[in-house]
Amino acid sequence: MTERWEFGGDSVIRAAGSVTILDGSTFCMAGPSGDVELGEVHGLFVEDTRVVSRWTLDIDGDRPELLRSFVLTPYHAVFVSRARPQRGRADSTLLVRRERFVGQGMREDIVVGSHAPDPTRIEVAVRVDADFADLFAVKEGRARIREGAPQQSDDGIRFEHNVGDRSRSVNVRAPGAYYRDGALRWNVTLPPRGEWRTTLHVGAHEAVDPDAWFPVDVPLEHTEQARRHSDWRTQVPVLRTGPTGLAHTLRTSRRDLGSLRIVDPDHPADQVVAAGSPWFMALFGRDSLIASYMSLSLNPELALGTVRSLARRQGTRIDPETEEQPGRILHEVRFGLEASRALGGRTAYYGTVDAAPLFVVLLGELLRWGAPRDEIHALVPAADRALEWIEKYGDRDGDLFVEYQRLSPSGLANQGWKDSWDGVTYADGRVAQAPIALCEVQGYVYAAYLARAALADDAGDASLARRCRDRAEALRQAFEDAFWLPDVGWYALGLDAGKQPIDSLTSNVGHCLWSGIVAPDRAARLAELLTSPEMFTGWGVRTLASSMAAYNPMSYHNGSVWPHDSAIVAAGLKRSGHDDEALLVASGILEAAEQFDGRLPELMCGFDRTAFPSPVPYPASCSPQAWAAAAPLELMRVLLGAEPDVPGGGVTLSPRLPEGWGELQLENVPLGGSRVSVRARGRQADVTGLPPRLRLSASGMERDRIRR
Repeated sequence: MTERWEFGGDSVIRAAGSVTILDGSTFCMAGPSGDVELGEVHGLFVEDTRVVSRWTLDIDGDRPELLRSFVLTPYHAVFVSRARPQRGRADSTLLVRRERFVGQGMREDIVVGSHAPDPTRIEVAVRVDADFADLFAVKEGRARIREGAPQQSDDGIRFEHNVGDRSRSVNVRAPGAYYRDGALRWNVTLPPRGEWRTTLHVGAHEAVDPDAWFPVDVPLEHTEQARRHSDWRTQVPVLRTGPTGLAHTLRTSRRDLGSLRIVDPDHPADQVVAAGSPWFMALFGRDSLIASYMSLSLNPELALGTVRSLARRQGTRIDPETEEQPGRILHEVRFGLEASRALGGRTAYYGTVDAAPLFVVLLGELLRWGAPRDEIHALVPAADRALEWIEKYGDRDGDLFVEYQRLSPSGLANQGWKDSWDGVTYADGRVAQAPIALCEVQGYVYAAYLARAALADDAGDASLARRCRDRAEALRQAFEDAFWLPDVGWYALGLDAGKQPIDSLTSNVGHCLWSGIVAPDRAARLAELLTSPEMFTGWGVRTLASSMAAYNPMSYHNGSVWPHDSAIVAAGLKRSGHDDEALLVASGILEAAEQFDGRLPELMCGFDRTAFPSPVPYPASCSPQAWAAAAPLELMRVLLGAEPDVPGGGVTLSPRLPEGWGELQLENVPLGGSRVSVRARGRQADVTGLPPRLRLSASGMERDRIRR
């Protein structure tokens, strides 16, 4: 697990042209033809374990020739091929259709159709293997081929794997097949211009009946997966008018966030957003919190499910191996066998410095958006425990700043969002040594105290609200004194082990604008830097300025562009009153999204926009990825200047839209238990559907253009 926690975006084995379908924590990655090949990163993965490592189809000993593949929904793909020509024929007469679904396992329907005028005899074979490799062993090329044959039964085969006192098994049900030489086989005689079909089920859960989650005789649109995705589509906002490219990007974000939802089986009512496909289909602290925050205008239930799920797993004890501490919010949850061994039999790792303050920030933002008060206040004790962790364990030396230093040699060396081993460097390129106090983390803590103050106000506890605001102000003043670098005119990336400034210019200072910790007279200088040629590529903001010694536009964190990071920068620019700069950054990211057919990658290379005709993706990016999928939603909020305050009885709009966009019409936006519609153009907007208890105020917008 050292390799997993230390991994910082180094190259990994990737399958060119792979096709991935997913449903919750189950996903299948295959080649373009649908085959899962040995030795590749292909496979069917269930709860971080590869339960199928080979799944290849032969017709008379030959692989069919791919004609076309289609991904019809996030969980459903079709692969269309033709078999090799029969002896004596110039062209193939056999069409092969493989229809694949994933859910609590996998179902594959195989249909072989004949276009020959006479009967055709063929052998159909599906070669199957299961190596039970941990997801990260597969990702990093460390998986080993498993030895041993499966157990055979009347209707299929079964693979088993034991590690200590834990075991995994997978059943493959294949009616009418016999097993020989590593393959399930059928001897088939096709009638003239007729067809043969079969259905295979792969089950990795003993108690799950495959027919229950994808029954053969139920139309696709009536399955549980189809219902969940249909419900999602009807609950989320829709852009009715506006640029075609923007509408496509927002639809893609909506679809991708829907496909990234996972559910705690012990609490099925709580949906959370996983970090990204295919390697991070799990609950992550920082990733899930930020993606949920950015998606509040889409569906607040994701944020509620995320904070509830994280609260249930909040640290309760001191464990150096997992870095658990009382009140700490976890970094990630994993269920693979290898993960459990590395975590001393546990499935959670807590090595993150920023999830605790972001947990409190998201809870406060849910209050502002009008989520049910009883549900929010039920989570306040968890927020208080998170703040206790900040003060007792995060601020280990009592200087008001939250630092990190890993507690285990196998833990993450860097525990902020730039968590690669070289993600925190000085201007001269040296790698900083922990304990490190990052600038954006202090901003998150500042915002967390203000969020807790708002929660106290809502509960009528004026004394607690005042104490939280006093603590926030003390932190802001200390931050200003310790982090501002007057010689260069920006905030340090962090303070190192000797409390010396880490003096590089990074996008992290944009997060400080977003949190509000920046002194007002510093904001103009930061806005200038963040949109300067050394930081802004035209497609987004670089993680590290091109003038820094460690700059590398093809690196993971030292000069690349992360869409979610740039969206936070744009939100910070908007918050600090720099609308022109916010518009510049937001427009660049949304234009980049169009270049990727509406789906922003996790990150892209930091080349200047003039260097190449389109943005260059980073090769190991997750896709879809929660941060990236949520970024366009955050940018729409930035461009509309939407700031809800349901407890205060108000909503503020300060739109600034590109003139070339024409009119935008957003419908079905959730706010305070109601659904509102927004019509906007340039600096003007109309709003309808606001509940009577809410008043609408404007900033930078003609008041006669606002109506309820």
